[in-house]
Amino acid sequence: MSAPVPGPVRVPGRPLRVVIAPDSFKGSVSATEAAAALASGWSATRPDDIVVTIPIADGGEGTLDSFAAAVPGTRRHELDVTGPDGRPVTGAAWLELPDGSALVELAQASGLPLMSAPDPLNAHTFGLGELVGAALDSGARRVLVALGGSASTDGGTGLLAALGARFLNAAGQPLAPGGGALADLAAVDLHDLRPGPPEGIHCLVDVTAPLLGPLGAAAVFGPQKGAGPAEIDRLETGLARLAELMPGLGAAGQGTSGSAGVGSGSVGSGSVGSGSAGSVLAEQPGTGAAGGTAYGLAAALGATLVPGARSIAEHTGLPAALAEADLVITGEGRFDRTSLGGKVVGGVVTMAQAAGVPVLLVAGQVDGPVPAAVRDALALVDLAGDRAHAIARPGHWLTLAGARLAERPGAPRISSVPG
Repeated sequence: MSAPVPGPVRVPGRPLRVVIAPDSFKGSVSATEAAAALASGWSATRPDDIVVTIPIADGGEGTLDSFAAAVPGTRRHELDVTGPDGRPVTGAAWLELPDGSALVELAQASGLPLMSAPDPLNAHTFGLGELVGAALDSGARRVLVALGGSASTDGGTGLLAALGARFLNAAGQPLAPGGGALADLAAVDLHDLRPGPPEGIHCLVDVTAPLLGPLGAAAVFGPQKGAGPAEIDRLETGLARLAELMPGLGAAGQGTSGSAGVGSGSVGSGSVGSGSAGSVLAEQPGTGAAGGTAYGLAAALGATLVPGARSIAEHTGLPAALAEADLVITGEGRFDRTSLGGKVVGGVVTMAQAAGVPVLLVAGQVDGPVPAAVRDALALVDLAGDRAHAIARPGHWLTLAGARLAERPGAPRISSVPG
């Protein structure tokens, strides 16, 4: 464990500069709403302090809102796309950023909440591909794709199909959408796949899972999408088949022209390589993100995988804000051991620790010890009395949490809070 971070430096007559950078409280409030509620509570108690809100996401739901709230000059575009179960999704959004990049969020077009009921074998990412296509049509120099909260395990084949790729069975016919059909994949035709933007595609991933295996996309995340053991086996078989026939860039991360099954796809330079390269790429951390969508983008379009939370924090100006901060407040719906592994809270804690800024934590529930950099922590379930009351009025309890923390910004660090 790291050494405790010292408390705020008190300068008589100078207000504290407080940065509030939470994740969303999933199923409850967005990161933007959580930041506003915490700021309201803090400012009501300490009105002279300077409070800066920087809502953060990890690449999942809420990423667009985080960017829109923190990056001046963003432009929001909307279009109707095909949802993960084939029904239309009205007004799916993407952002045009002032640096010429575009930001696309999977949850807008292919997220699990868009399903009328879970359908792990047939859900797909075609709508996400339509959003990416719209961003390319706009002339974006670079496309950021926030991957998280997906309904499907299709290896990104739906997305790639929307951009011109074809996935064929042994009879040369296009496969039905969804990961279940990939077990029958016999050939991949990338002849008509649209090229990526000049500065590439960057996948913002919120997990470190590889594509295949017991820690992969199907085994770990399939159950969250409604898959039982037999369905997980079929999805795993399909993803393995995809890795064999669309092996991609391998470990080098260079070039992208290739032949896989039928035809070849010109999406860069160099050779796609052999099935062994696919195995190497499929083993890379993060390729299992969003049901293997990260793998599909990396293999076919040479996308770069980056940790979502840190990348979003950097784009939204968190490092610069921390350089001037006396303390930072972060939070999420549930804090546990997984919170420090690539998620928003872990990213904020790491960056704050590097900047020498103490951290205060608010979570719906706190399960287990908090890191040494966290000087104080509050659980909404403790404030509300139970989980049901905390979920019923999250804004109220977040406002109260902000006020409580403001009453004791120099409180001693705690090692754990009962859940």
